[in-house]
Amino acid sequence: MIGAIFLMATSAIGPGFLTQTSVFTVQMGAAFAFAILLSIIVDIAVQLNVWRILGVSGMRASELANEILPGLGWVLAVLVGIGGLVFNIGNIAGTGLGIQALTAGAVDPKIGGALSAIIAIVVFLWKRAGAALDVIVGILGAMMILLMLYVAISSNPPVADALRQTVAPERVDFNVITTLIGGSIGGYIVFAGVHRLIDAGHTGPENVDYLTRSSVTGIIVTGVMRVLLFLAVLGVVATGVALSKDNTAADVFYQAAGDFGRRAFGLVLWAAGLSSVIGASFTSISFLTKQGFDPKKRGWLTVVFIVISSVVFLVAGSAPQKLLIFAGAFNGLILPIAFAVVLWAGFFRKDLLKGWEPPKWTLIIGLVVLVGCVLMGWASISKLPSIWA
Repeated sequence: MIGAIFLMATSAIGPGFLTQTSVFTVQMGAAFAFAILLSIIVDIAVQLNVWRILGVSGMRASELANEILPGLGWVLAVLVGIGGLVFNIGNIAGTGLGIQALTAGAVDPKIGGALSAIIAIVVFLWKRAGAALDVIVGILGAMMILLMLYVAISSNPPVADALRQTVAPERVDFNVITTLIGGSIGGYIVFAGVHRLIDAGHTGPENVDYLTRSSVTGIIVTGVMRVLLFLAVLGVVATGVALSKDNTAADVFYQAAGDFGRRAFGLVLWAAGLSSVIGASFTSISFLTKQGFDPKKRGWLTVVFIVISSVVFLVAGSAPQKLLIFAGAFNGLILPIAFAVVLWAGFFRKDLLKGWEPPKWTLIIGLVVLVGCVLMGWASISKLPSIWA
């Protein structure tokens, strides 16, 4: 369970997560608290359905989709693969920037990104890759949360104002909410943890409670990290300091905790990037292979995925901050398609759930969330070009 929880959570807590949260907090101030709350509620509604329906069925999302409509699973696999690749490019860029900050500029971001990609490759070529994956993402996740807690306390944020605007915001931006949802559970992220549990054999109606606890805990871990980073940024913004537009998150850490904060940011960014490279690669390849596929061949496919991501980053040299925000928005468009497949199985394909019936209230809430995600996703299409402006 711990491995699945942190695989999902650390997949969400990537460089894009740090960038999005920092940039949007600067833009919206304390009103961003409402967007965080709404995104967490949506995340739980989605994950409860996804983890339980897939877990009980014992099938990965692409396999379930193929059962519902032959060929649909491969379409979904391509979409998730593209989304995972986009995120992975940003993740590798993030590891490079993290090492640069950690070493006070002594290591070039491209070199740092390449070294981090090599570490991720070693993890997947290890003989006991599954066990190594669980341990590594758990350690990286715990380290990020502790460092973020320190910086949040150091920045002395206006907690009372944040609590007030959590329920009574002065401003609401649905494009921001869509991007947050995409960054937290969009694309491959929503499936990362449950695919790990399916691989480990924790499936069937007898594991419903286990699946429920895992999914909610994973979202809570992600939410705690989001809130801590939000408070850290808010505390710095409240002092009137003008933060850097090119690397907002790094400037927050520096303003809150000086040179130690800058080094801590580098460590957090590197850990977030590396754990997300691992999560994106594992989950994307899980869509493109069937259960029982030769583990060695799967490991090499994962290596190829990481290498492609690394090469694109090294060649493209895109501005990481824009790329990371774009990735979250793009994955927010994928979510409605993937989630619709899961809900269809819950409503109409009880034969795939081994006699278990999902609670009606979770399906209905999921349906409401799906409609909202479709509307917000559609609205975000027109906003995507402006990200590059």
